[in-house]
Amino acid sequence: MADTPETLTLTLETGDVVIKLRPDLAPKHVARIAELANEGYYNGVPFHRVIPGFMAQGGDGKNHNGTGGSDKPNLPAEFSKEPHVRGVASMARTNDPNSANSQFFICFDDARFLDGQYTVWGEVTSGMEHVDALPKGEPPRTPGKIVKAVAA
Repeated sequence: MADTPETLTLTLETGDVVIKLRPDLAPKHVARIAELANEGYYNGVPFHRVIPGFMAQGGDGKNHNGTGGSDKPNLPAEFSKEPHVRGVASMARTNDPNSANSQFFICFDDARFLDGQYTVWGEVTSGMEHVDALPKGEPPRTPGKIVKAVAA
């Protein structure tokens, strides 16, 4: 696991968000997030669903609106007992538990009703104020974007 990145840095328009990656919880999801980030897939991608008190969702590098994902195969669920609380990064998916691909969300607040149903792959260690500052809406009128994403 020496080649596994430890962090994902999302440079937003207001500053950097550093996410500690959790391969101990979701090794396949961490590998996918890191791979997509380092391929430039997330660069310029908006947060298309930002719900106050709940979460900010992004990662649709294909359609930029939540209807797409990468050309890579969907991932099998890697559910854990890790709680969905403020700052947790988790994968978005359809009703199929094994449909996570590229989209993810960051929790603004306690969202424990998601526990055991969505794959937690990281936690924000700095820059949560930049997530808090994202324009709100489904979709936001002028969405906040990931300027650049780097896993290292």
